[in-house]
Amino acid sequence: MSPGADRRGRGRADRNIWCCVNVAAALISAAAALVGAAVLPASAQSLEERLPACFACHGENGRSETSEVPSLGGQPEYYLTIQLYMFREKLRVVEIMNDVMKGLSDDELKKLAATLAKLPPPQPQDSAPDPAKAEQAQGVVAQNRCNFCHGRNFAGDQNVPRVAAQREDYLVKTLREYKANTRRGYDASMADVLYTVSDEQIAALAHFLARQP
Repeated sequence: MSPGADRRGRGRADRNIWCCVNVAAALISAAAALVGAAVLPASAQSLEERLPACFACHGENGRSETSEVPSLGGQPEYYLTIQLYMFREKLRVVEIMNDVMKGLSDDELKKLAATLAKLPPPQPQDSAPDPAKAEQAQGVVAQNRCNFCHGRNFAGDQNVPRVAAQREDYLVKTLREYKANTRRGYDASMADVLYTVSDEQIAALAHFLARQP
């Protein structure tokens, strides 16, 4: 099998997961209304008791100070809801996140996403962008229409994440994982877009985005 065929096959698998996740997210409110809160699994800890663990890694002011851990401030609520659902169902496997989400009800996932979405957006990285890297990144953005999905100001919307002022090291890590198709997502488009993007371009793009307001 050719690499392209293999990638298309994995892309179809990711799209199938996205369909499942999208349907599940759409049914969250309906399910709670139909079956009632009594049948939802009991949490090992309340939502309030878990928040300090979230803030310890991701930052309670919306900006992460932990290497390769994303800032969550300003992220769209719907995007966060889907990500938390995927962690709970182990559609995305990150052990600490799977553990923290374990046992949370659909309603609690939605409340947690709403709480995190209200955190202030992170401030861009202090240092000024390198002109050469910024020019290279803007070429990648134009070629791949990154701002079509993520917005002209890269603030994201609905199920698309905010990438402006995100941690640079986290962006590099995530983009490389998408390129290698090792990051499980609900949409195969990122793996397809990054297939032809070089490591040098990824570094430039992360450098540029981390410094956007």
